[in-house]
Amino acid sequence: MSAVPPEAAINVRQLWKYYGDFPALRNIELNIAPGTCLALLGRNGSGKTTLLRIMAGLMRPQKGDVRIFGNDPRHSAARDAIGLLGHGIGVYDELSAEENLRLFARMYGLANPNEVAAQWLKRTALDHVARSLVREFSRGMRQRLAVARAFLHAPKALLLDEPFTALDDRAIALLQSLLAGALKGGATIIMSTHQLREAMELATHVALLNRGKLLFHGERPVEMIQDPTWLYRTYGEG
Repeated sequence: MSAVPPEAAINVRQLWKYYGDFPALRNIELNIAPGTCLALLGRNGSGKTTLLRIMAGLMRPQKGDVRIFGNDPRHSAARDAIGLLGHGIGVYDELSAEENLRLFARMYGLANPNEVAAQWLKRTALDHVARSLVREFSRGMRQRLAVARAFLHAPKALLLDEPFTALDDRAIALLQSLLAGALKGGATIIMSTHQLREAMELATHVALLNRGKLLFHGERPVEMIQDPTWLYRTYGEG
């Protein structure tokens, strides 16, 4: 395989993933530059979650290669660089909100874990339930805690799978503000979502998957600002 382009924050080369005999991803090639936001689009079952899980090091492909800032996703340097928000939410039910964030702060080697946890509980409007067990939370509260967990170590790459799910309007505005701030600070964002209007407010680039194939990858078409479904319709996905 050719060398990773020096400008790529995330590089995907000739990636194949099978579930049994079914190819969930088919020869995916992506170069994602630092400081960009890629909206990863496609119908349910198109391969978006599989691709994000491979990028995050949670799953291995049968063929091909992924590099996060030049490292294998399972390398400690890549893990430290990634903030992941996915369907599983990734917080511990039998711990309090405060305990969860302190634990993750310590895992990332952050100074003053107590202070970091308190800061993010306040930013996500969970400070009033800091000592409550997560199993008692609503889905929206759990998602806000997962947002805090994904952002607390200032990751250089954010991998987000349906990040707006279960969030109310206020929480959506908060998440968009956090993502805009991360992007301004040079972070690279990949966001899989069906909520196209929210995604188009942030996306600099888009990629469209269909049955594991990459139909389009490039700068966000200007048409999608007014009509977020434009890409789907143009490629027969509408």
